[in-house]
Amino acid sequence: MRYREQVARVKRRAFRDQIYWGRPVPGFGDPRAKLLILGLAPAAHGANRTGRVFTGDRSGEFLYRELWRAGFANQPESLRRDDGLKLSNAYISATVRCAPPDNKPLPEEIRRCTPYLESELDLLRPRAVLALGRIAFDAYLRILKQRGAIQRTSQFQFSHGARCLLPEPLPRIYASYHPSQQNTQTGRLTPAMMASVLRQIAKFLDRDES
Repeated sequence: MRYREQVARVKRRAFRDQIYWGRPVPGFGDPRAKLLILGLAPAAHGANRTGRVFTGDRSGEFLYRELWRAGFANQPESLRRDDGLKLSNAYISATVRCAPPDNKPLPEEIRRCTPYLESELDLLRPRAVLALGRIAFDAYLRILKQRGAIQRTSQFQFSHGARCLLPEPLPRIYASYHPSQQNTQTGRLTPAMMASVLRQIAKFLDRDES
């Protein structure tokens, strides 16, 4: 909490004339979505500034562009809360709701934020969950284990493009590297790689509804 508020007070020079959100960032998207996209945490000068997940930073530029290409978003840009962006059949949440130092949340922060994610899961009842990065992947599996839906988290291994089939009515889990600048600028995660995962999800959801 202190970090997010400190960032909101000090600000980055490029955004010094803007009013930072500086509070926990809620999920965003279609309330009837069948796809839940689970990220890590608000970026200090991204969502912590704009108040919307993956908005106002390079990770969001990459993610929303690919969601638009896949038909899950009405536009490829995500600049601010009032920019007209809408998601279709997709909802984006985060493992941690407040911007952590160095984008590395502590286990205690994850634990405190888990009830918010659980509430979203109960309300949405998604058919697919896309975990962006290992931390999000593990956080979702821990919820399933705590609820008795799976026996062990270790039976599921994170890798880009991984798919985990669970007993009905549990959603299918998909995994992708997080669209951080570190991953996208080094080529560890490319647009083609993300597009491939989103195509698989779209096909699964289409079959599931037919």
